[in-house]
Amino acid sequence: MVVKRWGWLSTVVALAVVLVVLAVLGVRESPPGGDVGEPAARLPGVTTGSSASAAPAPTVPAHPDPPSWMRRLQPGEKPPQFLLFSFDGAASKKHWDRLNPIAARTGAHVTGLLSGVYLLTEQQGAATYRGPGQGAGRSDIGFGGTQADVELRIDYLNKAIDDGHEIGTHYNGHFCAGGASSVGDWDTADWGDELEQFFQIVEKARAKGFKLDPGTVRGGRTPCLEGRWDQAFPAMRQHGLVYDTSHVSLGVQWPSVRDGVWEFPMPEVRVPALGKQVVMMDFNLWYALDGAKEKTDPANVPLFTQVVVDTYWSVLRAAANGNRAPVVIGNHFNDWAGGAFSEAVERFMGEACGADGTVCATYTEVLQWMQLQDPAVLEHHRRMPAAMN
Repeated sequence: MVVKRWGWLSTVVALAVVLVVLAVLGVRESPPGGDVGEPAARLPGVTTGSSASAAPAPTVPAHPDPPSWMRRLQPGEKPPQFLLFSFDGAASKKHWDRLNPIAARTGAHVTGLLSGVYLLTEQQGAATYRGPGQGAGRSDIGFGGTQADVELRIDYLNKAIDDGHEIGTHYNGHFCAGGASSVGDWDTADWGDELEQFFQIVEKARAKGFKLDPGTVRGGRTPCLEGRWDQAFPAMRQHGLVYDTSHVSLGVQWPSVRDGVWEFPMPEVRVPALGKQVVMMDFNLWYALDGAKEKTDPANVPLFTQVVVDTYWSVLRAAANGNRAPVVIGNHFNDWAGGAFSEAVERFMGEACGADGTVCATYTEVLQWMQLQDPAVLEHHRRMPAAMN
């Protein structure tokens, strides 16, 4: 595998005069088409590391048109080095339009985790959506705008589906800690109600031309990474979800089955330029760099981008030279810090995807690949130490 040279040492001196290292706080998502965000931090109740369960591993249908890498490993052969790019909210045409040419050029597939309320007009949302324990017509991230806005959104999401990208769920109203009846308080019935409404919204959108088959919605990420997992996971299983990507692991680890659901944890990694551990999601990186300030000095934007790109390469190299676990890169379609994080993920995707031995795939594609492998081979890699950069 070809690994890019990374030059984090050149950024340390510059960073010393601009960084404010603070604790992770929350942030509210913006309306679709703008900055779509959430805290995505290690919060109370979010575990570090992954623990297997005795429940059977859920399966997915085989790939209908398998690419060359979708095959059983030969004896002694290393797994592909998977990169899993996922974007919460998934409702910005501007960012899909920027991503699509890079994905087409490199053969990358990504996963958009869709907030269901973005398929409802403001009027429809006010009349039909009621989150668990919430007032009628409430959503902490608003709704999808006008009918024309929703129709346009269906068009560009259909293109993403046609291009082989995956659509998962980011649930609906994005009710995080601090408000009434947050997702961290919900029981299994509440999670079931939220998922039921998500799939009802999808079905109504299908009647208007949305191509998303509900059966292909196989997983998601919870708002703010919050949840009582003994309550959330049963609801996921009951609604056909087979994976979750809301937990945090120390270093890059292989997915494992938790309570009958595959967990793909986001890694906590070392940011070389800072010399500190950060959950590798764009908001966390932003907070580590300048406290997630609303206004970033334009002179710092390229510096922040380079710090993140260097971090991505450092983590990729650690995984490729270590346990070869899939690297989960959690993001949002956002313009935080002058667009530094969108620029970083797009640059990294353009450089890393398609490189020797590197495969940029969806969660479902990784599960399809895993199902083809000798379980003993996968267990061997899963028992290897977490990849630490």
